[in-house]
Amino acid sequence: MAMTSGAETAASRGGPGTAAAGLAGFVFALFFVFGGITSLNDVLIPKLKDLFTLTNAQVLLVQSAFFAAYFLISIPASALVHRFGYMRTAVIGLLFMTAGCLLFIPAAGSGLFGAFLFALFVLASGITIVQVVANPLISMLGKPETASSRLTFAQAFNSLGTTVFPYAGSIVILGSIATIDPSTLSGEALTAFRAQEARVVVHTYIGLAIALVIVALAVWFQRTKLQETRAAKMNVAAAFGLLSRPRFAFGTLGIFLYVGAEVTIGSLMVLYLVQSSTLGLDQESAGKLVAYYWGGAMVGRFIGSAVLRFFQPGRVLACVATGAVLLLGVSAATTGTVSGWSLIAVGLMNAIMFPTIFSLACEGLGHRAADGSGVICMAIVGGAVLPPIAGWVSDVTTLRTALIVPAIAYGLILLFGLFAARPVAPIEEPEAAH
Repeated sequence: MAMTSGAETAASRGGPGTAAAGLAGFVFALFFVFGGITSLNDVLIPKLKDLFTLTNAQVLLVQSAFFAAYFLISIPASALVHRFGYMRTAVIGLLFMTAGCLLFIPAAGSGLFGAFLFALFVLASGITIVQVVANPLISMLGKPETASSRLTFAQAFNSLGTTVFPYAGSIVILGSIATIDPSTLSGEALTAFRAQEARVVVHTYIGLAIALVIVALAVWFQRTKLQETRAAKMNVAAAFGLLSRPRFAFGTLGIFLYVGAEVTIGSLMVLYLVQSSTLGLDQESAGKLVAYYWGGAMVGRFIGSAVLRFFQPGRVLACVATGAVLLLGVSAATTGTVSGWSLIAVGLMNAIMFPTIFSLACEGLGHRAADGSGVICMAIVGGAVLPPIAGWVSDVTTLRTALIVPAIAYGLILLFGLFAARPVAPIEEPEAAH
């Protein structure tokens, strides 16, 4: 990461955590916030599908709009870190998130699906900025050799948010699904209906906007705790040059595949569980079960943070990727309770994937870690690509068949885990930071 010699030296001695007492708590809060808001898309999708009478492929454009921000904003976000530092950039990201939440107000008034997509893109832009800050920052706050464990522990707070938000969101958002069939309306009546129903969504995101302002203020008052000096600008070409490192390039692909697979499953979860051949639930009840999918990841991350202290991260990653593929196969090949809960159980396999892939990909980058974080966060665009593909497959075949999309992704992650079990040569540190 682009920091001057003082900060780099602190990181090499075990990170600036000793000089930034209590800072980890704020970083954990950031993980909780952006994780929870991201997972709300899983209950927002069935709501918008009903309101706008969309196909699976069309409604999953929600994830395309959301995760496209990672591709477009990650490098600019990394440049912001160079210019303003970690804590101030986190505040900028939180304010972008607030603006995105508030854009749900005009989106509801317009009754247009595209307006919601734009609001989600702005919201996700803020989340992207915060995530580009949070991932390398938590890695800095401790010894380099325990970075995977520490980042996994921080991701557990991310999973806490993804567990709490869908459960509450299913009650507030899906619990209000109207009995009127929007396909029977047209013209002004349809626009008015959509605007009225969308107000439920608006109230949820206004509450989030208020909470985000409070978090932004808290982070702002802690902005001087991390001692760092920023570089004036970032060399974008040099950042992409990191892709010439096989470990980093494969890891970047791994993030693309992991996020795409995780988001695909979460996005299809409610639609999958309401099927009579699976659990046959109503949308609100199915939405509540999404919390178990993300909750599995939360529990697994607390366990994984301990496991990764004793076992090689690449091999652990290969094992859980294998488990994910097997569970998807069981879900697709069975019906009823086994089919539904085997899909939900994939969340437990997801637990250590993101932080472990991230840490393994960035291993050896040293002072280039901030550049690497920006490039890797662009790969989160997998969440924009794989869900619509799976949605299209489900439209032309079945939802069960569509599970092959995340299964292939996990298979490739398995290969990365085996590849990354080998040691990597570090980038040589410069004699003086620039």
